[in-house]
Amino acid sequence: MNIIEVTNLSYSYDGKNPALSGVSFSVTEGSYVALIGHNGSGKSTLAKVLAGLNSGFDGSVKIFGLDLDAKNISSIRNKMGLVFQNPDNQFVGSSVRDDIAFGLENRQVPSNEMDAIIEQYSKEVGMHDFLDSAPENLSGGQKQRIAIAGVLAMKPNLIIYDEATSMLDPVGKKDILDLTFRLRKENPSLTVLSITHDVEEAYHADKVLVLNEGKLMLSGTPDEVFSHEEELNKIRLGCPFYISLRNELERQGIKIPSSVHNEKELEDFLCR
Repeated sequence: MNIIEVTNLSYSYDGKNPALSGVSFSVTEGSYVALIGHNGSGKSTLAKVLAGLNSGFDGSVKIFGLDLDAKNISSIRNKMGLVFQNPDNQFVGSSVRDDIAFGLENRQVPSNEMDAIIEQYSKEVGMHDFLDSAPENLSGGQKQRIAIAGVLAMKPNLIIYDEATSMLDPVGKKDILDLTFRLRKENPSLTVLSITHDVEEAYHADKVLVLNEGKLMLSGTPDEVFSHEEELNKIRLGCPFYISLRNELERQGIKIPSSVHNEKELEDFLCR
């Protein structure tokens, strides 16, 4: 089942210059899809279209089988979680506790259940000790963790991250990715679309989409997409370190088995 179906999507802010042009892709239920591209490639425009923030597009967008339009947007958002790049634009509470509670209150979750959910997800993102802190006393990375906790607490069927980990340090990034993978393991139908410029992060996805100048340039598994190293270098994306190393070894005549999928396995193979 396709959770997202985008067909020939085009969008322009001024009616002249396309920010997106003829983009088509699908995201199947339970998958983790990474959409990558450099600044100005159209990633954030696409995220805003999918969130229902940029209307007036050409083409077709269906989410949960529903046309993305004014009639269906409320039903779609009830099952979707969105985390954008700037946490200041998402913080709505006077404290961490209030902010995580905001979405739960809108869904009329009973207060005794809400308290347990807030405790759980504040711990999941490492912010439990800050539940009574005000937003002005938090760093950007801490606010982003809270935004992610607020989305996860509502247990959406679809999560869209728009550069959601860009403000986190490497440890914070790994924490959020590990949490996302664990939640997907617990709920196999949970679907994630991560819009990012981080190729290392994208390598862990089931499917990778590459946007360039508003057009879909590449689509496939991480290994398939990152085999186009020269093309990706031309658009200033590059490849994950492991892929670049593997490609260089194969250029030197060292054949790497298809069973090798990461740096540890590559190191073990080379040390045999």
